[in-house]
Formats: sequence, structure tokens, C-alpha cells
Amino acid sequence: MQHADFLLIGGTVLTMDDAFRQYPQGAVAICGDTIAAVGPADDVSAHYTASEVIDCTGCCVMPGLVNCHTHLPMTLLRGLADDLRLDVWLYGYMLPVERKFVSPEFVALGTQLACAEMIRSGVTFVNDMYYFEDTIARTIAEVGLRALCSQTIMQFPTPDASSADESLEFTEKFISTWKGHPLIVPVIAPHAPYTCSGPLMRACAEIAIRHDVPLHIHISETYQEVEDSRREHGMPVVNWVKKNGVLEAKVIAAHCVAIDAGEMRTLRNAGATVAHNPSANLKLASGIANVQQMLKTGLCVGIGTDGPASNNDLDHFEEIRLAALLAKGSTRDPVAVPARTALLMATRMGAAALHMGHLTGSLEVGKRADVIVLELDRLHTTPRYADIAIGSDAIYTQIVYSSKSTDVRDVFVNGKPLMRERTLLTLDEATIKTQAHRMAQQIHFFLVAREGDVLRKLAAIGGVQQEESFEVQVKARIDDPQPVIDFINHSGEITIVRHVHYRQYDTYFFFADEPSRLRYREDERLDETGKVVGSRYRLTLVSGQSEREYPHSILLSRVRFMSPADRSLRFYREYFRPAREVEIQKDRLRWEVFYEDEEFFINIDRLVNPPHEGYFLEVKSRTWSRRDAERKAEVIGKLLSRLGISDDAVLRQEYVQIVEESHVQAER
Repeated sequence: MQHADFLLIGGTVLTMDDAFRQYPQGAVAICGDTIAAVGPADDVSAHYTASEVIDCTGCCVMPGLVNCHTHLPMTLLRGLADDLRLDVWLYGYMLPVERKFVSPEFVALGTQLACAEMIRSGVTFVNDMYYFEDTIARTIAEVGLRALCSQTIMQFPTPDASSADESLEFTEKFISTWKGHPLIVPVIAPHAPYTCSGPLMRACAEIAIRHDVPLHIHISETYQEVEDSRREHGMPVVNWVKKNGVLEAKVIAAHCVAIDAGEMRTLRNAGATVAHNPSANLKLASGIANVQQMLKTGLCVGIGTDGPASNNDLDHFEEIRLAALLAKGSTRDPVAVPARTALLMATRMGAAALHMGHLTGSLEVGKRADVIVLELDRLHTTPRYADIAIGSDAIYTQIVYSSKSTDVRDVFVNGKPLMRERTLLTLDEATIKTQAHRMAQQIHFFLVAREGDVLRKLAAIGGVQQEESFEVQVKARIDDPQPVIDFINHSGEITIVRHVHYRQYDTYFFFADEPSRLRYREDERLDETGKVVGSRYRLTLVSGQSEREYPHSILLSRVRFMSPADRSLRFYREYFRPAREVEIQKDRLRWEVFYEDEEFFINIDRLVNPPHEGYFLEVKSRTWSRRDAERKAEVIGKLLSRLGISDDAVLRQEYVQIVEESHVQAER
């Protein structure tokens, strides 16, 4: 007789091996970190005694589940900004909060919370992607789970690095430290093609190849991402990452919602695998990955939860069920991705998708003892036709379509029990929950303060060019712009620096409790024939009232914020949620000039939509001191006089006010 540490006996043993062997009255013997025997209970017990015999009657003994893609510390951010588009959710909320709060202490706490939830869900192997991954690896190892720990790399500063070069440097050290650990596999993770340049992705691939570790990356999560890639690079995302050497590494591609058959073959031929995240893709409206086609193509596909901030949980039983149902619903094929295949994706194929199929994912002699015990005799699993043996797949359909995470009774990883009789053995749930609530309060106060201040919300998404500046400006109605144009060009009193013709599209956001207004502007630069030869996008936050008025109704106004607008108008609309909007289109002739040794911008504008008769002359100059403002106001007054502009023609309103007043008069 041989001696084992644990003997799990009496339940249905579901091996998930190549032959999909099942043992209705089976047993599994665990010696150290390894599965020593699997088979009928009588055969195994005839050859093994054990330090502890665990009765699994009425249960299923099966491989632990594999979560192929997640961001564990984001348990602390779940429910933070729900029901938003991916770009608004990511750039408007997640990244600003992460910049403020993410630290080694934050990720350790979030990882503990995530590990507790995953163990209760029967997950024994997880692929994480986040910051401070060294801390996450230590935390996971202390808990006792198996993990790929993927250190995130981006081309801009992150919570754990001031630059991409710094990220690459400490990621190599991280890999060297953890390579060969019994539970942890270090991984490099260029976040996505839209957050990493081509050279940066190539550098990551070179590190992965040099150290023989996987590379974890988001690929084609949304159709917008694919459109952007085609516009910027002239090719879809998979082709772009291939061009930059990414597919030369052992790639785990998360999402792949928007890839076509050709890209699937490209991934397969490169040995890359896919982590399918059904709940998060639905919640963020990213789309539905064509898993059926991927499997037919020969791609290895595992199942992930994605981060708890975009899911909002780590319940892997939900993901398995949804993976099967989505494949059927999206293809209108009820036999697409049957239950056995879905469970395979969550076990043996999931382990293979993490390039670890040789070590775990099925109950086979010699593999690591990553085992869970699932109770089958529950109210929601009654009756059990699997017992009557109507088809060999009955047990798979019961688990996938009826079982829940709460049915998990026992969890073993690497031969060590992490949960027995639903009691966690390596984590203190009560303490973790208390600390998580405290962290949530801090984040809540930060967001509440920010939500009430448009400037803070602008600063949170980055790109501040000038936090505050002042402009001296005047605006006047003119019937005929030609005399002004002739004076600028031929008077000899003005030095022209530059002349530009623009078509401008302005959208003004107004807020209920904020006197300032935010303007989103698209400038189309036109050539002599009226053809568009360039464009730019800008955000400007303007104070709601002038700071001072000089003679001739020359106003001093305050610009609180200026930056390039690198997101869509839709993004800013959904992020700021203005109380109302006003849209204006105008045609602008602009001159940058010097007059009496002072720099000015002279604009001749025609309001196109809503249409207005006549033209507007605008003269403005940026100023930085009261004395400078007074001097420039005096010079503007002289210029108005030389142009023959009387005080009666001067306006105190901005264009948005002129448009609104005209609208009110029209309604009367």
C-alpha cells in the first residue's frame, strides 16, 4: 500500500482529460503537490491509504477552474462607475482613480479580496494583469493559489512607473525574481496596442522571448479599436501586433471580440491563445467574441472574468454558463459551444491557453493537485439526470447550466487545502471586508469632490496645457469685412505673422451648479480653394463672466483650462454630463499680427449655423498681468478707431450668448 496525504473518495470524478474519463464512484489520491492516482474508488483505495480521507459522496471531484484574464486588485473598484462606455469608464474614471490610490498596499488588499472570492468560486489558477505585480505575486503565493502574474506596461506613466523604460527595467527584475516559483509564473503585459507604441510592444516581446515567459495583452476588445488601428496603421490590430513582433512570444490575447477569420488563423499559426471574457464584454457593450469560429479554427480559448470593476464579480461559474449561452444566441445555433466544451475551456483548455496545460487543468497522474469538490445534491441541481446516465454529457450540462459557485465545498491547490467545508483556511474574510470598506470610503470622497468641479474632472483625464490664462478681447458687428481686410493687408501699420482660414465647429457644455462653460472645438484648416488640409481639436474651460471691462467694452476674460481634445465629442458628453449644450458653426479668417509692437489675433467670423446676417470682428490677445492687460486694451481701442468701429457696434456678448439670445427672440 502506498501512502497519500489526501484521498478524495466516493464522488463522481470528472477528469477533463483527453478522453473525458468519468468515474461515477471514483477517487483521487494526492501526494504532496501531485495527483498520485485517479480512478474507480475501489481500485484507488486498494492501493492507497491516506493521512486524511475525505468523503465526497453526492459531490463531483473535478479540476479547479482557470480564470484566464482578470485584474485582481480592481475588486476595490467594483461598482465605481457602471453603465458607461469602455473609453469613458477607462479614461474618465478607472485611470484617474488608479493614479490617485493604487499602491502596494492597495493591490495587496484588493488581491486578498479577489483570492477569497475566487477560491469560493472554485478557481485554482488565475492570470492577473495589473500594477505592482511583485506585491500581487507575494500576496497570491501566501494565499496559496496558482497564478500567472502579468506586470502591466504602458507608454505613459502608471501608478508604479514614471515611464515605459522604468516599467521595462523593473519588469525584467520581477521576472528574474519569480521565475521557477512553484505557484507563480511572472509574465510581461504590454497593456494594449492603443496604450503601447510599436517599439514598446516589440521591447516587451523581446523580454518575453529572452526569459521564456508568456506575454499577456488586450487585443481587439472593441470594434472602435479596430477602426482606429486601420485608420492609424492601415491594418487591423492582430496584423499590427504581428508587425511589431508580439506574436513571436507566447501570447495570451485577452478579449479578441473584433477579429476576423484571417486574424484567428494568424493567432493560431503563431501559437497565441485567447482569453474570452463574456460578462465584461457584454457589460461594456464591446460585443460578443466569435468563440465558435475560434474553436473551429483551432485556436486555444480559455475563459476569464476580466476585472471586477467591469464584470462586477469573479464568479467563474457565471462566466462558463454565459460563454456557452452567448455562443448559441449570437450564432442562433443551439449546439454551438456545448456544455462539455465550455467546461473544457474553463479547465484543461484554459490551462493550455495560459501555456500551462502540461502542469494543471485536468485530473491526471503526475499533474499538480489543483482539485475542487462541487456539491451536486442542491435544490437548484435537483433532480439529477446525470445519475440516470442519459448520455455521457449529462454531468457537464448539470455543472454548466445548473451549478453555482456556492456549490463549491472544498478547494485544493498544489496539494494544499485552501477551503474545507466552505471555510477559507488562508484568508481572514472579516478583516479583508472591513479594510475594503475603508478604502472605498476614501475613493468615494475623492470622486464626490471631483464630480462637483469641472476643472478637477478635466485635470483627472490629463492633458492640462495651461491651468489658467487671461485674454483681453473685443467683439463688434460689421456689415462688410473687406475694409478690415484691406487695412490689415495694405495699411502698413500691421505686421502679419500668419493668416489662416478655418471652419470651426463649437459645442458648449453648460453645468447646473458651475458658472464656467466648457467648449469642445474642431478646427478645419482650409486652403485657398476651400479644401480641408488639416484639423485640430481643443477643450477650453472659460469663466462664466468677465473679470474686468475696459473702455470701448473691451473685456478681460479668464480661461481656466486649455488642452488638446484627444477624445471624441461623445466621450466628453458622456463623461461631463452637461445640463445643456449649444452648438455653433462658423467660418473664420484669422490673422496673427503685431500692432504697435503688441501681438494680437484678428478674426473675421461669419456664423453659419445657426445662421446670422453680417460678420463679426474679434480682436484678442493673451495677457499675464494687470499692467499688460491695460496696455493691450488701450492699443485695441486705437485699432478699433483706425478700423472705423464705433462703440455702438461693439458687443459684450460671446457667440454662444448671441446665439441663445437670437433663439429666444425667434421663439417670441
